[in-house]
Amino acid sequence: MQTPSHILHINSISQLMRLLELPAPLHPMIALVDYHKVPVEKFPVGQKISLDFYKISFKTKFTGQIKYGQGYYDFEEGGLAFLKPTQIVFPPEEIESYEGMALYFHPDFIRNYPLGKTVSQYGFFSYGVSEALFLSEKEKEIIAGLFSTIATELENNIDSFSQDVLVSQIELLLNYSNRFYNRQFLTRKAVNNDIVTSLDHLLSTYLEDGSSLKNGLPSVKYISNALKLSQRYLSDMLITLTGLNTQQYIQNTLIEKAKEKLSTTNLSVSEIAYELGFEHSQSFSKLFKTKTNVSPLEFRQSFN
Repeated sequence: MQTPSHILHINSISQLMRLLELPAPLHPMIALVDYHKVPVEKFPVGQKISLDFYKISFKTKFTGQIKYGQGYYDFEEGGLAFLKPTQIVFPPEEIESYEGMALYFHPDFIRNYPLGKTVSQYGFFSYGVSEALFLSEKEKEIIAGLFSTIATELENNIDSFSQDVLVSQIELLLNYSNRFYNRQFLTRKAVNNDIVTSLDHLLSTYLEDGSSLKNGLPSVKYISNALKLSQRYLSDMLITLTGLNTQQYIQNTLIEKAKEKLSTTNLSVSEIAYELGFEHSQSFSKLFKTKTNVSPLEFRQSFN
């Protein structure tokens, strides 16, 4: 069967419910879907999907894979995955068992609340599906409780307090997710340390094989693509492990490489700047002094 190449764009939660052949949502801007009630064949295999609203998937069990970009993620352990509006994803291709729920809410639902201004700070909405949140049994219980509270509220008659209660539950869900992601960065330290090692090797190679001279400074986008991680996930992981975001980590690596060249070669400051990928030596000197409190020349002179 030939897979569709176009993107299926879903602009409202009501449209999604019709597509899934589910009852109309009790509130037009928020809905909770039980995967037990949705045959996967509702979406053609390989169909790209784009939603105009947020989605939080809570998978208690999953046998099969979801494709994100060029990679796949196995949800067999269960966990949480997050999508922001207009992010393109693929539905599962092969499924034997699919359990869990998905919470959908439109940006307008939270717009007049503080969460409407702070939702962009929850970086995991920009993570790839392959960077989903693995949950411990205790964490699953907490998340299940929050989903249950949201479900109960949606089943009640909508009144003037409903939106306040639901938005507060969504915010609580996001705050717990932040806590659990921080735990994941630390408990999966061996895996993440391997990523940092790969990052160091990538930067070292880039600065030594002429790539910086040819292509300019290593960018966050280049690094994250090479490591097959989303930019936000890589940055959040590095902050947890090193206290530096990706851009700061790159800059520190550049400064260390510059120190090496300043102390062991006779290259001029301008030559070192260009070798590292800077277009202008003034930019290099400014960054060096910001990071070290001395100019490149003052640093070199300290070795004489």
